[in-house]
Amino acid sequence: MAEDNAPRTTFLTVAEVADMLRVSRMTVYRWVHAGDMPAVRFGRSFRVPQAAVDEFMRQAELNGGLITEDDDRSAGAVG
Repeated sequence: MAEDNAPRTTFLTVAEVADMLRVSRMTVYRWVHAGDMPAVRFGRSFRVPQAAVDEFMRQAELNGGLITEDDDRSAGAVG
């Protein structure tokens, strides 16, 4: 039985992630399908853990990378 005090994962829709990162939903779908952003499939839709978005942004900041609409590489990619 799960503990009531256990932390719960917050999941975001693709649209919510796109709004947060100011990119298109298609860009988020590309990242999910490429494995650059972890996601869980619920039926026909995807949900992205809030922690994954936070880590994605942290990696982008550490690498000095800018996330753009046409950038299909992960935030940690070099080249």
